[in-house]
This record gives sequence, C-alpha cells and structure tokens, in this order.
Amino acid sequence: MNIIPPPPAKQPKQSKLIQVMGPGLITGASDDDPSGIATYSQVGAQFGYNLAWTLLFSFPLMTAIQEISARIGRVTGFGIAGNLRRHYPVWLSSGIVSLLLLANIINLGADLGAMGAALKLLISGPDLFYVCLFGLLSAALEIFTRYARYVKILKWLCLSLFSYVICAFVVTVPWTEVGWAVIWPQLSGKPDYLMAVVAVLGTTISPYLFFWQAEQEVEDEKEMPGARPLIRAPEQASSAFARIRIDTYLGMALSNVIAFFIVVTTAATLHANGINNIQTSADAAEALRAVAGRFTFVVFAAGIIGTGLLTLPVLSGSAAYALGELFSWHVGLARRPYRAKAFYAVIATATAIGVGLNFTAIDPVKALYWSAVLNGIVAVPVMMTMMSLSMRSAIMGKFTLPRLLQAVGWVATIVMAATVAAMAIAWFP
Repeated sequence: MNIIPPPPAKQPKQSKLIQVMGPGLITGASDDDPSGIATYSQVGAQFGYNLAWTLLFSFPLMTAIQEISARIGRVTGFGIAGNLRRHYPVWLSSGIVSLLLLANIINLGADLGAMGAALKLLISGPDLFYVCLFGLLSAALEIFTRYARYVKILKWLCLSLFSYVICAFVVTVPWTEVGWAVIWPQLSGKPDYLMAVVAVLGTTISPYLFFWQAEQEVEDEKEMPGARPLIRAPEQASSAFARIRIDTYLGMALSNVIAFFIVVTTAATLHANGINNIQTSADAAEALRAVAGRFTFVVFAAGIIGTGLLTLPVLSGSAAYALGELFSWHVGLARRPYRAKAFYAVIATATAIGVGLNFTAIDPVKALYWSAVLNGIVAVPVMMTMMSLSMRSAIMGKFTLPRLLQAVGWVATIVMAATVAAMAIAWFP
C-alpha cells in the first residue's frame, strides 16, 4: 500500500515588513541607547543645530558597515569574533575582543545608571535599587526567555524610540533654521567640536552593533528551517541579501531619524535657553521639565528607560558572543542555558559588573559621553579587520563585497580613523 505523504507545510510569506525586519531593526534601534541620548542631548545643548549634519552624513556610512557585518554572519555562519579567531592571529582577535568588552561594560554601567536616574525622576525612590532591578530584569529575560519570543519583545521595545519624535513636535522648532544648519553647517576645528563629532560617529557607528548584527544573522539562519550559511548554500543568497539590505537600511534610518529629533529637541529648548552643559540623559530630561514642560520631560525620561531595556541585552549579548566565539564555546540566545553555560555566564557577569560600577567612586552615568568617544576609537581597528575579512574569497567565497559596498565601507573606515586622529591632534598638539 502506497502512502502519499502530506504536502509540506506552507511557510509564511516573507514579503510582510514585520517578517523582513529583524537584526537590522533591533541593531539600529539599540543604537539610540541612554549613552547615545546623552551624547545627542549634549550636542544639541552645546552646539544647537550645528551638528545635526553629522546624522545625515553618517547614515550611508553606518548602513554600509552594518550591511557588511550582516553579510559576514550570513555568508560564513560565524560572527565577527569567530571569523577573526579562524583567520587572523590570536593577538589581533583577542585584542579586539578585549577592547569590545571594555567599551561594552562601561556602556552597560552608564546605561543602567541613566535608566535608574530616569526612573527616579519619574517616580522618585532609590536610583541604585532601580539600577539593580533593571540589570536583573534584563539578564533574566535574555537568559531564560525563548529566543523567538525574546526577539519579539525587542521589536516592540523599538516603539519607545518614537517618544523623541513626539518631543520634537511638542516644542517649538524653527525648522527653516534646522534645514540651513544641515545643508550649510558651521564647521570648526576646535577640540570640543571635534570631540563632539567623534562622539556622534562613535555612537552611530559602534563596535557592539557590528558584532550583534553579524551574530543575529547566524542565529536567525540556525532558527530558519532549511537555511544554511550562504557559502554552503549559494542558491539562498539572492533573497538573503535582499532581506538584509531592507532590514539594515530601515533599521539604520530609524536610528538616525530618532537621533536627529533628539538633537533638534534639545537644541530648540536647552540651547535656546542658555543651557549648554548636559552630562547625562537624565540631566537632559530634568532640564526639559523647566524649559519645555512636564509632558516633554515625562516622554523624554520614559524613552530613556525603554531604549535602555532594548540596548542592555545587545551590549551584554554582543560581549558574550565575541568572547564565546574567541574561545570556541557554545554560543547563542536560542540555546538553553545548560547548553551554553559559559555564554550566559558572560551575559550575567557583564551585566553585574555594569550594575557594580554604579556603586563605585567611578560615576558611570557621567561616563556616558566618554563611552561614545571610546566606541569611536575602538571602531577603527574593528572596521579595518572587517573590511579585510569581507574582501577575502578564502573566507567569503564568491560573496566578497560588491564594489559600491566595498567603497562605502572603506570610506566609513577612513572617515572614522581621520576623525579620531583629528581629535587626538587637537587635544595633544
């Protein structure tokens, strides 16, 4: 007797935008973390609209480098750290991962501190208790929530970014002046101006974003039935690259649009009222209460908490991915905790250290702006190795970078290196 097998289950169509959006959306949204909010707030308060042009300028650069990150993961089936370990000297891979860990832990501490301060502004109470609460919540969700469900949570948290769009349309903004500042900016070679440019670029083009998006492509490939690394399944390349491109472009566009609105809001309120020195995102929220009203203050402060909850797992997760791949551990948020003990231990440890920084003499909240500068410096060697890696046919097979993407990727790398060098020369003549 012949048994006719049932027809294969229909797969959901991938044309729906919510199904296409994934690693790129979460990566772009997590770029506007409390550290980034502090940086953009300080830029708006100190320079008004004069640095808004950096967000338009950085968009094609960050889009290219994030697409390259995603391609590395999808083509090879390994993240950036895994590829560095397999194809480059130990001193280089371990050095880059060490710098990433340092930057991420400082960022974690700063973001947790900013979230605790923001919640204290909203409901009063002990900010250090809130820091512990946020750290515990983030680590628990990342470790014990099923991967597919956790990704959905992160996607919903992306909506918190729109609080800054609301703020910009609640306050009075001279949009003509904003337009001229973007088209015809007043450039300067002063150290504080150059440092602000490095901070903006270091926030929009951050190393942890490279590692996270590459690894999420690897995770998604493992979770998707029938999907394999493109180097072993080249027939999947066309649809995979199209999805990566849409996902990355829209994710990075969201990131920069939100950052632009933060600069505009703080320039139109704080700078316009002579408030030029903002050390933290919570400082910005508190200052807005006086000059822009309680509604703007509440929306701005709530956004700090929402974006922080989105970014904490990206920071700790990218650190765990990088260290795990460097030492050939089992890695992945889709794995059960008992199947990737060391990986999840890094997530918990990095988060705990970030919490602990808030109890030391080091003020991680005031380190927000400097963490963006550090990210800009660390990004240079990471971007250089990524560009080299993605152009080697021994690693990428026939999927080495197209010429246009290769050119923009190198421009991004050179711009970041030149900006960091200009800052160093200005500060240490």
